[in-house]
Amino acid sequence: MTSAEGRRRAAVLGSPIGHSLSPDLHRAAYAELGLRDWSYERFDVDEAALPGFFEGLDPTWAGLSLTMPLKRAVIPLLDGISNTAASVGTVNTVVFSEGGRRTGDNTDIPGMVAALRERGVEKAESAAVLGAGATASSALAALAEICTGPVTAYVRSAARADEMRGWGERLGVDVRTADWAMAAEAFRAPLVIATTPAGTTDALADDVPATPGTLFDVLYEPWPTRLASRWAEAGGPVVGGLDLLVHQAVLQVELMTGCAEAPLAAMRAAGEAALGGRGPDARA
Repeated sequence: MTSAEGRRRAAVLGSPIGHSLSPDLHRAAYAELGLRDWSYERFDVDEAALPGFFEGLDPTWAGLSLTMPLKRAVIPLLDGISNTAASVGTVNTVVFSEGGRRTGDNTDIPGMVAALRERGVEKAESAAVLGAGATASSALAALAEICTGPVTAYVRSAARADEMRGWGERLGVDVRTADWAMAAEAFRAPLVIATTPAGTTDALADDVPATPGTLFDVLYEPWPTRLASRWAEAGGPVVGGLDLLVHQAVLQVELMTGCAEAPLAAMRAAGEAALGGRGPDARA
C-alpha cells in the first residue's frame, strides 16, 4: 500500500492509553516510508467499549495495535488469528484486509526474539521468568525458540504456577515454578525476563550477582528500573522494554502497510526522543 491509494488509518487501543509510545513509533515509520496519507492515533477503549469501536470502523482502517486489557478480549471479534497469536491466546495486532476480514496476530513474541538477538542472545541453556500473565506467556513462547533447557517461573500463587506450567506444556517448554519469595534465585540463570509491573522488582535489585547473565526487563516507563540499573552496574547486558516495543512495532508496520522493511532506526530514535533519551543503556 502506498500514499497514492488514499487515506489509511491505524491506531492503538487500550485503557489507560495516554502513556503509549506507539503513535511516536508508527508515525516515524510512516514519515520515513513516505506514507503521507497514513495516520496513527490512540484511543482509550476498554473491554466493554471494544465491540462498539469495531462497529464504527470504515474501509479506511488498515490496522490496530492493542494493549491491556484488550489482548484477549478482541479475539471473539476477529475472523481469524495467526498461529503465533493462537499459541498464547493473545492478540496485540489486528490487520484489516481490503475485503474487510479482521485478522489477529501477535508481534510481541517475535519482537522479544528479535530484541534478544539484537543484543547477541541467540540461545540460552536455561532461563527464568519473573511474573505470570499475558506478557509472561509471550516470554515463554519466545523462549520456546531460543532456550534449550528448563525455564523457571517465579510467581505469587499456586494458581499462577499452574497457569505457567500449562503454558509450558502447550508451547513445548520445560517450565518449572517457584514461589516469588525465592525470586532472587532467578538471577543464577543466564537469561532473566522480568514481566512484572513497575516497582515489583525494586526489592530484588540488591541481590544482583557480581557477574550476572542477561536481563530482559519489559518495562520502558519508568526507565531504567532499579533492577536494570543495578544489573548494568554489575556489567550484565540489559535488554529493555523500548527494545521490545520497537521490534514488535516494526512488525506491526510491516503487517499493516505491506512494506517489506520498516525503518527500525527511525522508530527507535522516535521512541528514545519521547522518553527523553532514556534508551536501554540509560542510567537515569
